[in-house]
Amino acid sequence: MGPDPALVPQHLCQDKGYDYQASRQEVYERGYQLHIPAKGLDTAVPPQGDPARHPARRWVVERAHGWLHKFRKILVRYERYACNYLGLLQFACALIVARKLLG
Repeated sequence: MGPDPALVPQHLCQDKGYDYQASRQEVYERGYQLHIPAKGLDTAVPPQGDPARHPARRWVVERAHGWLHKFRKILVRYERYACNYLGLLQFACALIVARKLLG
């Protein structure tokens, strides 16, 4: 369970596509501190605080999909049977974990 939103400020980083009044209003009504890059800039304004404690990070699912997309046989499904594809997917996941553990 995460920190209590009443005690710890909650930050929300969005891209420029959400930079309009209705979006900002919804975010503030829900109690978040909004971070959207100013128009003409390429980076968002980072939240204030210790960067070592709150490092920038990608979504876990996006990162996992990025790792799996390096396996062409999984990216483009060539297998006829679902059980064969599932076996390849499990093997790829095991290989990714093994590579991470071994350095």
